[in-house]
Amino acid sequence: MKFEHPLQEGKLVRRYKRFMADVEHSEDKVITIHCPNTGSMKNCSDQGSRVWFWDSGNPKRKYPHSWELVEVEEQFLACVNTGRANALTKEAINNAIISELQGYESLRTEVKYGEEGSRIDLLLEGPQGRCYVEVKNVTLLREDGLGVFPDAVTERGRKHLRELMKVAAAGDRAVLLYCVAHTGIERVSPADDLDPAYGETLREAVTAGVEIYAYRAEIDSESISLRYPIEVCL
Repeated sequence: MKFEHPLQEGKLVRRYKRFMADVEHSEDKVITIHCPNTGSMKNCSDQGSRVWFWDSGNPKRKYPHSWELVEVEEQFLACVNTGRANALTKEAINNAIISELQGYESLRTEVKYGEEGSRIDLLLEGPQGRCYVEVKNVTLLREDGLGVFPDAVTERGRKHLRELMKVAAAGDRAVLLYCVAHTGIERVSPADDLDPAYGETLREAVTAGVEIYAYRAEIDSESISLRYPIEVCL
């Protein structure tokens, strides 16, 4: 997908209060921009990193600029806008990029389901039945191309896995899809050191019939799209 607004380049001064970042823009001018990411952003918020952001053009917004991309290790690009993950996955399904999720007649988003008050990111339906797809954004790169999830303890992530296990037990397809928005990640694994309970629940979910896939994005300053299936290591 093409970015809706042209991206401007700057240098990250700091990210703080979760939703804010100071960026050095042209002529040493520092502006405060919105950070559309509630996670820890480990390895994606280092001071001095090159960043790209866009101007909403909305004078009613307190911070009209929003952070979109960051350069990691001076060679990779990562998208810090987690709000794009569902749309990227939907686009990739519609464009037949995600081969495992083809053949369904309809696709709905944010559908209520389960026993814990959840909403499934994507619900695919067709003659073959229903397929519930939960999408998780991955940007934390470790060594040798290994990307891990989560980047902090996530009870919400465990809840979604429990819901998917119940879906699988009821006879529908249950899928967890890692949307890898980092060009340096070549395979994905649970971050057992950061959230061992999540890793334990993930492996339990696989045993219970939940399908796990990961697709990496192709990213540049004009567009981002899921393109490449990569390995999930459990």
